[in-house]
Amino acid sequence: MKAMEDQVVQEEPGYQDDEESFFQDIDLLQKHGIEPGFLTAFEYSEKRKMVFHISTGSQEFDKLLGGGIESMAITEAFGEFRTGKTQLSHTLCVTAQLPGPNGYTGGKIIFIDTENTFRPDRLRDIADRFNVDHEAVLDNVLYARAYTSEHQMELLDYVAAKFHEEAGIFKLLVQDFFFCMLPVFRINVPIFFHYIYLSSMITMQIIDSIMALFRVDFSGRGELAERQQKLAQMLSRLQKISEEYNVAVFVTNQMTADPGATMTFQADPKKPIGGHILAHASTTRISLRKGRGELRIAKIYDSPEMPENEATFAITAGGIGDAKE
Repeated sequence: MKAMEDQVVQEEPGYQDDEESFFQDIDLLQKHGIEPGFLTAFEYSEKRKMVFHISTGSQEFDKLLGGGIESMAITEAFGEFRTGKTQLSHTLCVTAQLPGPNGYTGGKIIFIDTENTFRPDRLRDIADRFNVDHEAVLDNVLYARAYTSEHQMELLDYVAAKFHEEAGIFKLLVQDFFFCMLPVFRINVPIFFHYIYLSSMITMQIIDSIMALFRVDFSGRGELAERQQKLAQMLSRLQKISEEYNVAVFVTNQMTADPGATMTFQADPKKPIGGHILAHASTTRISLRKGRGELRIAKIYDSPEMPENEATFAITAGGIGDAKE
């Protein structure tokens, strides 16, 4: 009996440590403006009023998405090569800096490039279309080239630290794991250019693409579980950044052949890579496919609020635009 009492006494300090750690975690969440408890639907509705949309450059495409790429969310675009994923990422680097509806002032972009497809000269062409200064546009894009999946994760840690340091609201865009961050400030440009108002914040993060390096670093079914675990950790960080700092995250994704599709007589034997981990983490999934000439077709593949529908857009010298009749 005495031994049992001693055992209970010895266990109490550990229990107290766990309890203190639990309340410390709650305090940390509250310091970052995150309430660990419940909100009423009305309170959450008021919080959702902070959500903004970044234009894709095409009115039809924006209409399909309910106004554009949404903040506080991860938007994934997947498709074969030449379907417009990288062109969409470049266009977002410019449109994210332009003032928009509902008081959106624009911001900086963080772009994480995993495939060596980022081209600053392409941003100049798109800037000409929107009549904005080349140097101002390029200065507002923070670029990083990732060489391994581990390096990609380290860059994301840097992004999180940057958001924590910067004051203001942030927005994030990612293409194929491409990140964009924008601080807020006003740029003085010649009178024949539009003014760009940037809040001292990063508004978008783009990753292009999110799965390319994971496919290289992890091969075969033997490493699949480890790959998916690391991918889940990365996506969890992206989700927290997008919600906590009100950032738009845009990522591009690749396709792979599905050997089992022919067994079930599916019309399209290809599927996006990343499995269920990426599918569940992405708030909105967009399927891109080729059309005739420079035309491309975007389809809502999965969304919590937008119906399944399609829109046709074009790849032009000035980036993503509306298809001409």
